[in-house]
Amino acid sequence: MALRLDPVDWRILKELQADGSMTNVALASRVGLSAPPCLRRVRALEQAGLIAGYTVLLDEAALGFELTAFAMVGLHNQAEGELRAFENRVLGWPIVREAYMLSGESDYMLKCVAKDLPAFQEFVLDELTAAPNVASVKTFLTIRRAKREPGVPISVPEK
Repeated sequence: MALRLDPVDWRILKELQADGSMTNVALASRVGLSAPPCLRRVRALEQAGLIAGYTVLLDEAALGFELTAFAMVGLHNQAEGELRAFENRVLGWPIVREAYMLSGESDYMLKCVAKDLPAFQEFVLDELTAAPNVASVKTFLTIRRAKREPGVPISVPEK
């Protein structure tokens, strides 16, 4: 049976998505509950798989990762086994932070974060274009990030 979400559940999800490090007491206060029932609801949302985990957003540049780029990858063969083999290879590349299979001209879009341009170029030349089944790679260097809003666009429904 799927979990039915009420407006309090939606507020919990919205608050945690904005700040996953807040204490249960702070969360309870923000959503209008006492701490024990708030914690029970959070645990139920976790068990239902609606909260997949908690993470920290790092400042890439402050940590010395100056370059964010995207690589559009075309494969020679799109058979399921070949797609899975490419995805498994992607899992082993730390420079690739996100990967999406696409419809259209390219088969995959990879978001890459690197220390600098030479590090990204080394990855593209030595790893990505050399990978089996890779037919084409087009890269795009970012100028600046205009928006960073992880998660989903939550609006709390009325009661």
